[in-house]
Amino acid sequence: MPPVHRLRLRFTLLYGLMSVLSGMILLAIVFVLARDLPPSDAPAPAGAPAPIIAPPGAYLDFRTDMLVVTGIALAIMAPVSLALGWLFAGRMLRPVQAMTVSLRQISGSNVHERLAAAGPRDEFKDLADTVDGLLERLEAALDGHKRFVANAAHELRTPLTVEHALIEEPLIDPDATVEEFRANFERLLAISHRRGRLLESLLTLASSEHGRDQAEKVDLAAIVRQAIRDRAAEFDRHRLQVKVAAAGPAWLLGDPALIARLVANLCDNAIHYNVPGGVVDVGTRLAAGKAMLVIANTGPVVPPAEVQRLFEPFQRLHRVADDAHHGLGLSIVRAIVAAHAATISAHSRPEGGLAVEIAFPAVEPGPEAAD
Repeated sequence: MPPVHRLRLRFTLLYGLMSVLSGMILLAIVFVLARDLPPSDAPAPAGAPAPIIAPPGAYLDFRTDMLVVTGIALAIMAPVSLALGWLFAGRMLRPVQAMTVSLRQISGSNVHERLAAAGPRDEFKDLADTVDGLLERLEAALDGHKRFVANAAHELRTPLTVEHALIEEPLIDPDATVEEFRANFERLLAISHRRGRLLESLLTLASSEHGRDQAEKVDLAAIVRQAIRDRAAEFDRHRLQVKVAAAGPAWLLGDPALIARLVANLCDNAIHYNVPGGVVDVGTRLAAGKAMLVIANTGPVVPPAEVQRLFEPFQRLHRVADDAHHGLGLSIVRAIVAAHAATISAHSRPEGGLAVEIAFPAVEPGPEAAD
């Protein structure tokens, strides 16, 4: 028996049982209320000033007849109740059957279809609307997955094409020298290194979206200071000025490795998308129970409509071929933020550049704070 029919049978039995129980309770109530009433055909003596008590046999016959008649009526109503219960249960479950049929026809090729239940708002319509919302989120996730796969294939295919050309070039040239082979090998090594960084970024993105492996108390300010020290040479090479607006302790509960990667990606983004002689503003603070991280940089003007796109995988403000940047930095940041139940906001600066603010749930300082 199909599951929906099993549920229909349960409803039918429930309706029938409730009808029988209601009839039995009604029979008991009638019997109790009518036990002191004489039968309608009980004889009354002539000239008696008040009704007299009927003979005991009349009461017994009356009660027996009443029980027999109502029992027969109850026995007749039992199958009638089951039949009506089967019909009513089928009518009540009809929306569920319709939704089941529609959902079985939805697959990856037509995930855009919706149940679109009509009628007044009730439990079934709420269920259909909830399923429609789930399908909408699933469609968005599938579309994002398709774009991600297409972009990843493009990013991986480009270095393969270059590698093939570098390998083929000296082979088809009979006069190729050792120096030319060495130059091509050096370029192949650089491409291999960039591909390794791409794969590492993809793995980091996947692990960040999966969640944090370990959670411990982390001082956001200490991680920011370390990231700035590690990139001192990069700041000098690009002639960038680092301004630390505030670097007070800001403790949070999270994965230290992922938090460090988040800060590193934001710093690298501020360095790469900047201008010579530009500025990088960094700050950490506690505000309203949140551990705040703010990183802003000067640079080219970012159209406000393009800001959110930059946090998607393989998206860059200006695509430059072979620049060793694959547009995964900010998408990794967004995934780490989501894994730590934090919030992120970003906006373009009128004078150029980008400002990013992240709010983590703050915790009490760890034991390292006393050192």
